[in-house]
Amino acid sequence: MKVLRARLYELEVKKKEEEFNAFVGEKKEIGFGSQIRSYVFQPYQLVKDHRTNAEVGNITAVMDGDLDPFIEAYLLQSVKQER
Repeated sequence: MKVLRARLYELEVKKKEEEFNAFVGEKKEIGFGSQIRSYVFQPYQLVKDHRTNAEVGNITAVMDGDLDPFIEAYLLQSVKQER
């Protein structure tokens, strides 16, 4: 009976782990070259989103939290991929 309980417990743990992984999605290793955006302060000002190739020249606004151009570009890209 103990062996049966242990196997059933293992199956439940594995099922919950698979559900969690499906919910979270695939994760990438964090390292050099995996950044989402690049911020260039000198000699010119530019913020570039590497996922969507969206660029903004007003770095001060982006640093103050104005991320709307990047959010819109990401949403437009995801809509295009669904079609």
